[in-house]
Amino acid sequence: MTTAVRLPAAGFLALLALTGCAIRPEATPSGLTLPSSFRDAAARQPAQWPDPDWWRGFNAPELNRLMEEASQGAFDIAVAAARVRQADAQARIAGAALLPTVTGGADASRRQTGGGNRRTTSYDLSLSASYEVDFWGLNRNTAAAARLSAQASRYDAATVMLTTQSSVANTYFDILTTREQLRVQEENLQAARRILSVIRSQVAAGVATGLDLAQQETVVAQQEAQLPSLRQSIAQSINALAVLVGRPPEDVQVLPGGLDTLRVPAAAPGLPAELLARRPDVWSAEASLAAANADVAAARAALLPSVTLSAQGGFSSLVLGTLLRPEAQFWSLASSVTQTIFDNGARQGRVELSRAQQEELVVEYRRAIVAALSDVEDALVALRETTAQEDLRREAASRAQRASDIAEAQLRAGTINLITLLNTQQTLFTARNQLVQARLQRLQAAVGLFRALGGGWQPGAARRP
Repeated sequence: MTTAVRLPAAGFLALLALTGCAIRPEATPSGLTLPSSFRDAAARQPAQWPDPDWWRGFNAPELNRLMEEASQGAFDIAVAAARVRQADAQARIAGAALLPTVTGGADASRRQTGGGNRRTTSYDLSLSASYEVDFWGLNRNTAAAARLSAQASRYDAATVMLTTQSSVANTYFDILTTREQLRVQEENLQAARRILSVIRSQVAAGVATGLDLAQQETVVAQQEAQLPSLRQSIAQSINALAVLVGRPPEDVQVLPGGLDTLRVPAAAPGLPAELLARRPDVWSAEASLAAANADVAAARAALLPSVTLSAQGGFSSLVLGTLLRPEAQFWSLASSVTQTIFDNGARQGRVELSRAQQEELVVEYRRAIVAALSDVEDALVALRETTAQEDLRREAASRAQRASDIAEAQLRAGTINLITLLNTQQTLFTARNQLVQARLQRLQAAVGLFRALGGGWQPGAARRP
């Protein structure tokens, strides 16, 4: 049940002077104390933030092309852009209540009275306006919440963009790595077949047994059996890349490229506080929390009376020709105060709901901050250790190659048995594959660091002009 009290328009002017009583949202701090620096020693170096086109530092023209395609056709990016437009529309809808509503109308009607003996025609031309005075800040806080939610959607879109870019880079590197593994595996197969040819010659000469031949034939078969799965992995990764760039798999081709031509660009974080200013997900959590604070203020303001002003004026006449004469004019002014007396706790429930949602978003804001710091720490450790691992794997592969060359020469000379050669072969095959895998892990660690640092995103890029 609501009650409405009519007030004289002039008497309402006193209420306008009290608009300073409007309920305003209170800022909510995260309550976290940021560390003075990152734990990893590399983070203590001067900050080196990623460029907007950070992927160009890998020296991969094909990756540059794929990133351009993703920026134009990626489904996730298109969905995020549509959500931004939706949020902007919601903000405009919420902001409309801050201004008066004005309507105009024209009417012509004909009536018959007195048993059909009398007919009258009337003409009306009117303009009316109504305005809910935002005495307690309900409309302002509602509009602010919608505006902040729209801002959060922009930060979410930036996060989607960065995530898509990282996925494209990782998938591209996975394709290159698998192709390199396929090449290495084919070399392994060639080496195994070369040894098989030597053993066959030795069997023919009577210096090797049928068992020696069967063992090497097994090695050849095992190496050959690994080729189909690698080709399958390459094809499926290209299909996954097609989904990322928003094109049918049949239209996507990845030109050949070698891992050896790739560079790992450098990047280093600054202070933790500087990092948080570059992470769109942290900005999104902060904007969502601010929107929730405005929602709480709006819910509290809804508990108080609403004040409405209305005005109407125009012309009314029984004769169309005299419609615009001064004597046909009419106007009216009105003001009203409405207060809900009983709603079974619905409005108070909305206040409690808004507060609970705000408390949830405080926790999410803290989570976003801690997750950002943890991402950078993880990425720094991963890049440092994968770099060291790649160096060690390269040295191990080099030594395994030398050992294999010596073993093959000694086998031809008949100075070693097949068991020694088989062990040397297996060591070489494993070392080659591990080196390729270590290279991929280092590239992915570099991509992870760029993503953790917010890519090349800047806060101003997500704000509306």
